[in-house]
This record gives sequence, structure tokens and C-alpha cells, in this order.
Amino acid sequence: MKDKLNSLHFLVKDRLTTFASGMLGVFLLCAIFGPWIAPNAQQGAGRTNIDDSFVGPGSAHWLGTDELGRDLLSRIIYGARPALLIAIAVVGFAAIIGTLLGLIAGLRGGWVDNVIMRVSELFLSFPPLLLSLVAVTFLGPGLINALIALIISWWPWYTRLIRVEASIVASKPFVEIASAMGVPDRIVIIRHILRNVTTPLIVQIAADLGTVILAAGSLAFIGLGAQPPAADWGLMVAQGRNVIFDQWWISTFSGLAIFLAVLAFNILGDALRDHFDPRISRQ
Repeated sequence: MKDKLNSLHFLVKDRLTTFASGMLGVFLLCAIFGPWIAPNAQQGAGRTNIDDSFVGPGSAHWLGTDELGRDLLSRIIYGARPALLIAIAVVGFAAIIGTLLGLIAGLRGGWVDNVIMRVSELFLSFPPLLLSLVAVTFLGPGLINALIALIISWWPWYTRLIRVEASIVASKPFVEIASAMGVPDRIVIIRHILRNVTTPLIVQIAADLGTVILAAGSLAFIGLGAQPPAADWGLMVAQGRNVIFDQWWISTFSGLAIFLAVLAFNILGDALRDHFDPRISRQ
């Protein structure tokens, strides 16, 4: 699998994947170098300029300004960092928790497997966004609380995925032979089982990054995620909804940023699935 990860030619195998890779590269550059590439860094960080409120797109402000006169392009560039950070943090923590519990359930079996899977199924019985909404309602609005709420709703999916994959790999002859030869359990888990469940895990992570961005934006839209004056795409969509017919650019361009990020991650997830699936690769 290392050879496949090192050969990243699949990211430019067709125009659609190349477009997605380019868009993710742009968002990554905005997240890292936002304060230096934003046309007006101070307004991107939240500084107001009431004299220029609701200025339409033009040479002075390429994407227009919001109700507080802040340059919208700068705000969208600044919003890339929290969007990517919350997506990486949620998926990262959920994947770690889910992988650990999934390995324990798939390898131990018995009552341990039953307890872990029944708890996971309890969480899975609710739609992820609804469960996140309930959790953040109890925790209170804010970016950190939204992050915690999303992790609470996301880890069971990874637990179920890894549990199935681990139980399948554990029944393979090479794992049974390694155990019979006296190889320590931790070595068997790391070198044989965990290594062979990494591929579906990577594909799932890539697909979930865009979904988490959309979920975090949804929480911000209803006032339970990032709070003003933070530069958050979902929050900016909410701030422009009341003037959508007159000052259309506020919600439109902010929503377009969410759309492009989600689309790019979904295309990347499909490309990773096609790349790692031997049957599709042979075709």
C-alpha cells in the first residue's frame, strides 16, 4: 500500500479529479497563508467598516462586502482555516476512537463485541446531524462544542467499519499462522490486521471530510457553531439570508465555498476508492 500512497498520479488521472485536487490545494493554501493572501486581512479577521457595507462585487471588492462592510473575499479566505481544521479534527478523533473500539470488538468477540456494537447502534439510530444538534444544544454554542458534538455522532461509523474489516482479516490463514507461530498479539494486530484495514479507513476518511464541513456549516447556520465575529462559511451564509434578494453575493459566495469544498472531498474519496480497489484498478 505504501507504493500506492507514494504514487499520487491518480490525483490527476482525469479532469474531474484534477479539478478536485486543485480546489483542495487552493483551500489548503488559504488555510495556511490566509493572513498574507487576503486582500484585507484585518476585515477578514473581523474588523468592521460600516461606510462600505453592502457594496456589490466590483474592482474595489471582488466579491462585495457584508453588512458590516467587511471584504467578503477576505472573510471566505479566512474561513478556510476553521473549516479544514474542524473537518480534520472531527474525522481524526472519530477515526481513532472508532478504530480502537472496532479492533477490540472484532478481535475479542463475545460480550465485549456485543456491548461495543450495541452502544454503537444506539448512536447510529439517530441521523448524525440530528445527534450533533442535540449534543451541541446541551454543550452550548461555539466552535469547540460543535467539534465535540460532531465527534460524538461520527465515531460509531468507524467502529462498525473497522469491526467488520478486522473480523474478516483475523480469519485469514496468514493471521492464524502468525498467531500459531507465537507472534505477539500486538505485532499481529499492527503488522497484519491494522495494516489491512487501513485502505477502507483512508477512503472513509476522505469521503467524510466534506460531510463534516457541511455539518459544521449547518450548525453555524442555525447559531450553534462558530460565533461572530469568526470567519465561518456557514455563519456567513446565515448572515446573508435575510438580504438574499438584494445583497445576494453574501450567501451565494459563502455557500459556493462550502459546495466546492464538499464536492472536492467527495471526488477525492471516489478517486481513492477506485485507486485502492483491486477490481476497479484492473478494469
